[in-house]
Amino acid sequence: MQTASTNIGERMGRSQELSDSKRGPVIGGHLGNKSIRDISWLLNIPRSTVSGIITKWKQLGTTATQPPSGRPRHMTGRGQRMLKRTVRRSRQLSAESIAKDLQTWCGLQMSPTTVRRELHGMGFHGRAAASKPSITKCNAKQRMPWCKARRHWTL
Repeated sequence: MQTASTNIGERMGRSQELSDSKRGPVIGGHLGNKSIRDISWLLNIPRSTVSGIITKWKQLGTTATQPPSGRPRHMTGRGQRMLKRTVRRSRQLSAESIAKDLQTWCGLQMSPTTVRRELHGMGFHGRAAASKPSITKCNAKQRMPWCKARRHWTL
């Protein structure tokens, strides 16, 4: 009989997807009128996982993994690293020129809009720096006496 401490230690953390060889016994136990709790205890699988497998089997008639929803990502991890390296080298490049560079180096055909979206996700934003008023000679002359008069101010 398993103790609670070893059982919890085995179940903590996220794990990989269950194989078909483990899903079959879950459905077999369900068809054999076993409770979700009993199936979970016998197979050492979390109750939520057992419940999910049974629900999926009732809805779809199969326990096989379904293809993921949505369009696959265009850019791979290698392409993202290349993009980040390119931008760090020269921050002044336009999205069009970066897209052309990626085409020649990696063979990735992508639009400048995709490049901008990827850069935005990486934390690079195309904003101009805040303007700082330049201190002219005239302004500097006026500021100097003001600063000297207030040199010994304290809070």
